Amino acid sequence: MLRQMLRAKIHRALVTDACLDYEGSLTVDEDLLEAAGIFPYELVMVSNLNNGERFTTYAMAGTRGKGDVVLNGPTARKGVIGDQVIIFCYEYYNEEEAKHHRPRVIQVDAQNRMVPSS
Repeated sequence: MLRQMLRAKIHRALVTDACLDYEGSLTVDEDLLEAAGIFPYELVMVSNLNNGERFTTYAMAGTRGKGDVVLNGPTARKGVIGDQVIIFCYEYYNEEEAKHHRPRVIQVDAQNRMVPSS
């Protein structure tokens, strides 16, 4: 049996822009994606702490080091600049893997720069 488990999350990132006139996706600073182990075009779930919205889309790499977290296309209706979001990525693990699995948790500051986990 396989169990779907949290593989990684980027915790409390701030939305830096919302661009309705776009095909759709979530643009995230490439440094954050890399640290979380999330690939461009990989499925992610996003939870908006400010309004309770939760949605799935795919991640796209933004400019490295810029701190961008951009809601694109229809996702631009799910939040506004300054909202805090959690970006989740899940994976399937077999029973033995699941018993020992620990997700990557990336904490960020107000500029979406990585900070040490507490």
